[in-house]
Amino acid sequence: MAAEDRKLLCLACGAVNRVPADKSMAAARCGRCAQGLATPEPADVTSEQLAALQMKDTGAFLLDVWAPWCGPCRIMAPHYEAVASRFQNEIRCFKLNSDQNQPAAAQLQIRGVPTLIGWNAGRRVAVQAGAQTAAALEVWIRKSFNLASTIK
Repeated sequence: MAAEDRKLLCLACGAVNRVPADKSMAAARCGRCAQGLATPEPADVTSEQLAALQMKDTGAFLLDVWAPWCGPCRIMAPHYEAVASRFQNEIRCFKLNSDQNQPAAAQLQIRGVPTLIGWNAGRRVAVQAGAQTAAALEVWIRKSFNLASTIK
């Protein structure tokens, strides 16, 4: 595996896929089940899937830890969906329902929702608590993942 290759976990079948860094994530498909690996919309994950992502995935991904009763979470949801679509070639966006996945939320030391956590190259790179607008999320994502200031 070349140094610039990413290992991306397929949420559909659990396979780890090698994807060259210069390949658009929007075009990446799982070698086992042919499911797309990009997340043009935030994908729900379970505690088990999150643990697998943390252990095996070396791509850039963002996790929104939320709760269905949380007003700010519901307000931020369409903004998070917008950035997931906008950044689908660079990062993948996931959602973790903290009520349904309490062990994972506890392991992440979540103190309030919504909380955003970013991982890149197999390590946590950023944490942001509180609801954000799409514009604020975009600025935070670019800074946290060291992305260029313009994306087509």
